[in-house]
Amino acid sequence: MDAPARPWPPPVGAYAEERELFRLLQNMVEELLIHKPDDPIQFLIDHLKQNNADAPRICVLGPAASGKTTVAMWLCKHLDAIRISQETLLFKETLALTKEAKAYKERKQKIPNALWANLIQERLSNADCIKQGWILEGFPENQEQAWMLQSSGIFPRHVVVLYAPDTVLIERNSGKRLDPVTEEVYHTTFDWPSDELVQQRLVKPEDLSEEETSKKLLEYHRNFPGVFQIYQKILKSINADQPCMDVLSQVLTYVQTRHRSAAPFTPRIVFCGPPGSGKSLQAALIAQKYHLVNICCGQLLKEAIADNTKLGELVKPYIDNGYPVPDKLVLKVLADRLNAPDCVANGWVLHGFPRDIEQGEELQKSHSPNRVFFFNLPYESIMERLSQRRTDPVTGERYHSTFRPAPTPAIQARLRQNPRDSEENIEKRVEAYYRNVKELEDFYEDAFYVNADQDPHVVFEFIESCIIKPLPCKKVKSL
Repeated sequence: MDAPARPWPPPVGAYAEERELFRLLQNMVEELLIHKPDDPIQFLIDHLKQNNADAPRICVLGPAASGKTTVAMWLCKHLDAIRISQETLLFKETLALTKEAKAYKERKQKIPNALWANLIQERLSNADCIKQGWILEGFPENQEQAWMLQSSGIFPRHVVVLYAPDTVLIERNSGKRLDPVTEEVYHTTFDWPSDELVQQRLVKPEDLSEEETSKKLLEYHRNFPGVFQIYQKILKSINADQPCMDVLSQVLTYVQTRHRSAAPFTPRIVFCGPPGSGKSLQAALIAQKYHLVNICCGQLLKEAIADNTKLGELVKPYIDNGYPVPDKLVLKVLADRLNAPDCVANGWVLHGFPRDIEQGEELQKSHSPNRVFFFNLPYESIMERLSQRRTDPVTGERYHSTFRPAPTPAIQARLRQNPRDSEENIEKRVEAYYRNVKELEDFYEDAFYVNADQDPHVVFEFIESCIIKPLPCKKVKSL
């Protein structure tokens, strides 16, 4: 029988995650299956030269008068992307199919879905859309159009859907005015321009009667469930019946998020924080739920001594005499554990290391973490948590004067305090942590910050959400 395949060593996995190789390969396969080129290799070379993986690909949808144009134009300015709408395709572009689409419009006939999809595909294949990204406004309007976009290889990364009560939309639509020069949308009540020249050239869009608006809303409500079904995993509904800046802020927050990747992921987690901030508890909870290896650096050194390993013999004199163990020894013990098959295959959560910038740099060289958390806890809370801890020397059970008092007077009488939990020693440990933490925080620029002064379950939920959410994209400098 063949020997089982060995897991990739940590540097290989880290490189694949940082460079997002899985997403790159997934995208390449998708493009091949969609376009079915005769020469796949040349097609991929051209695709990789043109493709901008970080360019926005956004659809802004919603019923009439929900603010699609305002949101789309604002996003284009903010993200430097290209805005594409039915109006721009018909009246501002010189595409091969524009004339055919205009002919339908002039005959007051509905433009076929296939023609719209082909127009959009032609526009999105232009260099500016590939390089800068695009904001597609008001399209797709129904499920058939959405399927046609997908069959053409057009997959938005984010779909924003604006909504508001029909009564609000009808009222809003009646006061809508359009600037034919800039295409900015204004309102007679809510958003009237201060410039008199702009006021004079504003026009009332066609089909603004209440009857026409109601008809459009009815058609939208009939078609939207089909669109939702296709895009539900990347779709965000936002209430448009609120101040404009609130809407824009929520839209921007969403389109800047990254969706959870299907890429294989091996967590390599580091918890940093002052004593008493709950690192050990959270590490145990995370390790239990996700089957990670829970590594406490201090405990690891004690185990090396107890197991009578060669490294343990070198560590023992320092521990016995209360001296700090040299970084070289700590790193050797830690590297042996992190290189073990269970850590490589399942991932790990490490706490108690690194404590300073030098240790952080050494860890980064050999076992780069992909999630780093800094626990924040006020000094008063640290003192309250640690100075009132007591241990029962008979049972080994741990108690706390406030949060978990001894159940009987007899147990209370025999409780003992660990010398490390005296106020003087706590103060020294806290001071040592804050002396080095600023440099560590600067070093781990993508770290997450945890408010540890709250219920442990709330802390756990926050940490868990950060573990499963993708990290910000790393910019790789070209040579």
